[in-house]
Amino acid sequence: MKYFFSSILVLICLLTTQAQNARNVLEAQHFIKLGNTLRMVDRPEQAIDLLLRALPAVQSKDAYMEAVAYENLGFAYNDQENNKAALGYFYKAHKLYQQLNFGASEAAMRQLIGEISGKDLYAGIDVGASGVKLAIFRTRYENGYYSKDIKVKPVAPNVTLVSGTAQSFQDGQEVMKAYLDSIRRYKVSADHVYIAFSSGINETLGKTPAKRKKLYELFSVLVANQIAGSDSLSIDSTLTAAREAELFMIGSVPRKLWLTTSCVDIGSGNTKGGYYDGSRRFHSVSLPFGTKTLANLIDRNRSLSIEAYKQEAERVITMIADTAINVEFNTASPGLHQRQMVAFGGGIAWAMTAYLHPEKAGVTAVPLTMADAERFARLAMTDYQTLIHPDLSDLTDLVVRKKAENDLSNVQNQFNEKQLIAGSLLMRAVFRSYTNTSIPKRFIFIRDSDISWVTGKFLEMLNRNYEQAIAKGAR
Repeated sequence: MKYFFSSILVLICLLTTQAQNARNVLEAQHFIKLGNTLRMVDRPEQAIDLLLRALPAVQSKDAYMEAVAYENLGFAYNDQENNKAALGYFYKAHKLYQQLNFGASEAAMRQLIGEISGKDLYAGIDVGASGVKLAIFRTRYENGYYSKDIKVKPVAPNVTLVSGTAQSFQDGQEVMKAYLDSIRRYKVSADHVYIAFSSGINETLGKTPAKRKKLYELFSVLVANQIAGSDSLSIDSTLTAAREAELFMIGSVPRKLWLTTSCVDIGSGNTKGGYYDGSRRFHSVSLPFGTKTLANLIDRNRSLSIEAYKQEAERVITMIADTAINVEFNTASPGLHQRQMVAFGGGIAWAMTAYLHPEKAGVTAVPLTMADAERFARLAMTDYQTLIHPDLSDLTDLVVRKKAENDLSNVQNQFNEKQLIAGSLLMRAVFRSYTNTSIPKRFIFIRDSDISWVTGKFLEMLNRNYEQAIAKGAR
């Protein structure tokens, strides 16, 4: 390794002292290749110098190598966080790839341009059992994960659509109108909007097909009237828990980690997850309980004192762990244990991260440990006030502190004490189910995983477009 870096440094010195343009296309190709290698060893300035010296030899002579040089210049300037220069070269590369009919390369440049320019806004509307949720955001790939730059994510009004009453449908329409208006004001194009009935509402209203059809028709009319170019935009009413888990995986975990990662999303009403096998087939896991449904199961009449509730919670979740969680994780889905990393999403994972690691506020992928899960459950059961009021005095970065304070406030609004106890015990049970394996596990929490299904939907479309373009020719 030492010899390799010494050789690179000697070559850089030689190229710098003999600074001349490439004399022909072949030499330009060598310059372009070496320029990209220099980027990989964190030498963007030397890479830019070499690429600029390659250009005169290929301009108007070899359109493909000219496009590659522009592309690599864009990457080098992006390494220096010079977005203006990077965009300029990416636009040039995109134009040439388009002229050459290199579909995959053109699509990749278009995606990069959208991400760097900040113009690629996406919107998702989740029509759920207890209301309608909206998120308008950008997705950036940074530090190995997809981070979300959220522009709009209002607190969803409580609208019980699963009741199927005329009033609930009317309330839902009013919320939907406001959300569609936000999408229009942010000028999100129709092909960047994804609207879906959640698995919860599909399963519940699916028992009364006429009501489900009525809700679909009411919302479809609103979409057609308020979103320009919505002819091809429809509401996805096919989501299942398994499909939601797969979209969470696609939208949260980088493709290169799919074969070594499993995902678990502990929601309010259910727990879902899964993993990809070597054939890229997704194996789903679904359990019919989540943080809030468990709290309701533990205290059906909402009459237990907090101490009585704790005892009952321990009993119920121990029973569920023995009869469902451990069976699923240890017997029914052995592939879960074969993955080295576990990506967690859902409200209770967010709560654990916010309370135990406020210093990680804003970080997309936060490492968690078995000790975190044990401590979270212990504090929820024995020292609730200490848990929900973590010490922030060491957070001297004002931006991080503000984000941590917002997280704590939002978590406390989402979960009451009984729900937090149920969720923490469920979280601990899931963590423990992963300990019965010889393969060491890395646990991470994925921030903003509640909108990963939107990111997942569009990334899936991009992946499909790339694969189709590559099938026509790897260009």
